[in-house]
Amino acid sequence: MARAAQGDRASMTRVAVLWDPTIPPGIGQFAVIQSVAPSLGVELTPVNARDAAVIERGIAGFVRSSNGGLIVTASAAALVNRDPIVKLAAKHKLPAVYFHREFVDEGGLVSYGSDWVDQYRRAASYVDRILKGAKPADLPVQAPTKYELVANLKSAKAVGLVLPPSLLGRADEVID
Repeated sequence: MARAAQGDRASMTRVAVLWDPTIPPGIGQFAVIQSVAPSLGVELTPVNARDAAVIERGIAGFVRSSNGGLIVTASAAALVNRDPIVKLAAKHKLPAVYFHREFVDEGGLVSYGSDWVDQYRRAASYVDRILKGAKPADLPVQAPTKYELVANLKSAKAVGLVLPPSLLGRADEVID
């Protein structure tokens, strides 16, 4: 029987976090997840995302217990290992959230992250300003301003979830 994603927050007590501890963003992302987990009653299991074999061993060890999910943080290593990560989540029926839509396009459950196309468009204005004589050091650092939520209904069904209408209504794209 399919379980509603909304009602399962209380039953999901463990989350494996795929992260790259060798890059500053990986350290920062994991720290934020660590700071929120206790308030949600969630136990975290860090899994290094640098190597496919390490990822496979980490997830295989994690799934020995029930009530688990997966968070994949942003890193080049996760992108390189995208295919095995998505396949492992599907194989072990792990509800998973990813940092970019490419994971969902390949069968992942849900992604929420910055819109890279928008970031590339904004970067073009920086290139234009530099070509017109601006010093790169004088240009302000810009954070992403556009984020994208993508959900895959087929993947939700495969892991036994019914995604709530509130999530589907907010999604930028829903893949059937």
